[in-house]
Amino acid sequence: MQPEITLRRTIPADIPRLHALELDEASNRLAGTKPRDWPTFKARWEAILADHDGTSTGVTPRVILADRLLVGAINISPDQRLDSIGYWIAKEHWGRGIASRAVALMLAEFVRRPLMATTAGHNLPSIRVLEKNGFEILSRRITAETTRTAQRETVTLVLR
Repeated sequence: MQPEITLRRTIPADIPRLHALELDEASNRLAGTKPRDWPTFKARWEAILADHDGTSTGVTPRVILADRLLVGAINISPDQRLDSIGYWIAKEHWGRGIASRAVALMLAEFVRRPLMATTAGHNLPSIRVLEKNGFEILSRRITAETTRTAQRETVTLVLR
C-alpha cells in the first residue's frame, strides 16, 4: 500500500529531525554530499524560516510527510540566479515512491519555469525521479569538492 504523501511548510520544530536525516552516511554517499555540523545547519535553517516570504533567502521550504510522519524535505532555492529543486528522503523510506510524489506535489505548487536540479551522477534513483517528473538532462560534468559536496560527476537537469 502506497503511503499518503503530503507537503507542509517547514517549521522550527522540524530542524533537529532534518539535521538527523542529513547526518546519515549512506544518504550522503548517494548524494555526494557532506553533512553540516549542528551550528551551521541550525543557522542556515533559522535564516530560511525567518524569511517568511522568501525575499531574503529565496527558499521555498517544505517537509515531506508520509502518512503524517516527517520523512524528508523538499525545497526550491536560488542556484546561480535560477530556481532549483532539491530533496532529501530518510534512507528507511527509499524505494517507496515518496520522492517522485513529493516532487510532483512541489511542482504543482511552484509553477515558475525553468526549474533546475542537480544530482550526483551515480545517484540513478534521483535522476529517475526527476526524469519521471519531466526534467531533462542538460549536462554532466565533474565538479570540484566544496564544503558541502564531494568531488563528483554532477548531472544538471531542467524542467522547462
